[in-house]
Amino acid sequence: MRNAHEIIISPVVTEKTTEQMEARSLYTFIVAKDANKIEIGRAVEHIWDVSVLDVRTMRYAGKMRRSLMGRMSRNSGIGRQPSFKKAVVQLAQGEHIELYEVG
Repeated sequence: MRNAHEIIISPVVTEKTTEQMEARSLYTFIVAKDANKIEIGRAVEHIWDVSVLDVRTMRYAGKMRRSLMGRMSRNSGIGRQPSFKKAVVQLAQGEHIELYEVG
């Protein structure tokens, strides 16, 4: 089994995910591309000592991007953002994860 910190790469903290954290105990993470739902749930339980009810995963393909200089760059300025996998984890009622300190 892999290390839990290799599976969970980083939390996603946006306005939408913060609202989901407070209202429905849903937490969103960027995870390893080859991690499955069982591994993700066990990793969250291991790192934060909480009980996981449900795990949903989504894959996002990398997008093509132009460089800032556009036509003036040497090699046509085309790049690509990396693809990633995102997981939404639902915790048991009354449990929470402290992702960041307020104040």
